[in-house]
Amino acid sequence: MIINSFIQMEYAKETLIDILKFFFITLVIQLLFFGIIFLVIRKKFADAKYRILNASAVLGNVGFFGLPLITSLFPDNNIVACYSSIYVMSMNLLVFTIGVFMITNDKKYISIKSAILNPTTLSILVALPLFIFNIDFPSVIDNTLGLLAKMVTPMCMFILGIRLGVSNIKSLLTRPFVYITCLLKLVVFPLFAYLCVYFIPGLSDMFKVSVFVLSAAPTGAIIVSLAEMYGLEQELSANVVLLTTILSIITLPLLLLII
Repeated sequence: MIINSFIQMEYAKETLIDILKFFFITLVIQLLFFGIIFLVIRKKFADAKYRILNASAVLGNVGFFGLPLITSLFPDNNIVACYSSIYVMSMNLLVFTIGVFMITNDKKYISIKSAILNPTTLSILVALPLFIFNIDFPSVIDNTLGLLAKMVTPMCMFILGIRLGVSNIKSLLTRPFVYITCLLKLVVFPLFAYLCVYFIPGLSDMFKVSVFVLSAAPTGAIIVSLAEMYGLEQELSANVVLLTTILSIITLPLLLLII
């Protein structure tokens, strides 16, 4: 998916600069929101559910969910797919460092190696030279990459559907704490992100809207994986991922109407 998004564009220095800006800006926005929530909940940080809230409010499904969404909104602008891929990279740097610490409350699980050597980062390391040097694949390979890229989102939704199928619907819909997390992730965080970029001079409207839309993506399934890996609030994490995904059908169009 990532490689396909980069090879669809013609190289231009300005485009590369925009992509690098997107990486640093989204990284800073996520760090800031992590910090703000931490300051609010720091006295309850020992409680795992508040740590899950902190991570879930920031770490979104900006790849599997965000990329097809943003490309559907801007079908004639291939750069938005690269924005999504770069957002995933900046998020992954946080997943295996701050994100892991937020969930476990233990610094020993922080992994710089995993933050750098993961499928997303490695894919971008492959994609960037292809983009910079305008390397074209034969049509057979190009079409195959495009087909595989289009399969990613349906597969992700299929897996989420399986999780929903084995979830306790009553528990999913009757825990107020889950709705607080949904509010932070689906409304507060994207508005905060948009406010951060709105006043930065030199950024295009598409750049700003891309930051906004990708920040409004539902909580990423990585939260569930980490919760299961470390045995902390697995049900809460699964409920947050599922409910933010369902509610984003309502919140995303409403937020787009606002801006």
